[in-house]
Amino acid sequence: MSTICLDTETLTLPASGCDLETFRRWAQSDESPDHAPVFFLAGEVWIDMSKEQFFSHNRIKTEFTRVLGNIAKKKRLGSYCSDGMLLSNEAADLSGNPDGIFVANSSFRSGKVQLIEGAESGFVEMEGSPDMVLEVVSDSSEGKDTEILHELYCKAGIREYWLVDARGDRLEFDIFRRTSRGYSATPKIGGSMKSVVFGHSFRLTRRTDELGHPEFTLKVR
Repeated sequence: MSTICLDTETLTLPASGCDLETFRRWAQSDESPDHAPVFFLAGEVWIDMSKEQFFSHNRIKTEFTRVLGNIAKKKRLGSYCSDGMLLSNEAADLSGNPDGIFVANSSFRSGKVQLIEGAESGFVEMEGSPDMVLEVVSDSSEGKDTEILHELYCKAGIREYWLVDARGDRLEFDIFRRTSRGYSATPKIGGSMKSVVFGHSFRLTRRTDELGHPEFTLKVR
């Protein structure tokens, strides 16, 4: 193990060159940071100690959780998990905490995704290939989300990668579908994109709420 400093916080991390299993054990231990996204990216450890932005990050995650969680429950499609669940995939040499994960019931039944029990109690990790993952881009995660995870999630066999960037004046939302050549952006028709996983088309909009703050709505049809 080695010690590094990030943003005045001292963290104990696996030594450089640690493998996936070492990272997974560490990520579930008391030594890993609480409420901070941690990733093992094909041999590299990535930890985001920056403060989460309320409007451009937290509000968006909450909206996606509200809409997708309701669809999954109403249609009995499977389970949608908000951020905090550890996802690991050996084929991609990947482990981390996406902003959102959806696993279809069929993927649980087939063993494509398995729930891993913690050392003390309950299930604390998903292992395998979920049907969809969500990442919301922040200043600190741009390279990870748009480049590294774009490659590794595809290698992990994840059918759809949803990517949102609402920093500043931007409002970019894409659904990438996995193909034999990698991820391909889903065409936008009238501003909406069709998700094969959920069986609906989605569009993300922004307006100003009663207090003058940005408010996001994930529209479904």
